[in-house]
Amino acid sequence: MVAAANMVEVAALVGDTARATMLAALMGGQSLTGSELAFLAHVSRPTASEHLRKLVNARLVTFTKRRRHHYYRIASPLVAKMLESIKKN
Repeated sequence: MVAAANMVEVAALVGDTARATMLAALMGGQSLTGSELAFLAHVSRPTASEHLRKLVNARLVTFTKRRRHHYYRIASPLVAKMLESIKKN
């Protein structure tokens, strides 16, 4: 049951348009700031921050902090592979 619950959680996270847009932008392999991702997803910076927090908590995205900016990227090659397989279908 835990695996099914995790799958449902991931599907709900990826199914949101703003989060899907952010994840798609990160699939290029480049780290992007929260402000850049907010712009690409057409959401406010606070809204993007909330979306990114959910993606980080689900371990789909990770970040590094440089000075006052957080740079986000896909958490692992396995996550990228999973997202790529969803994108193809």
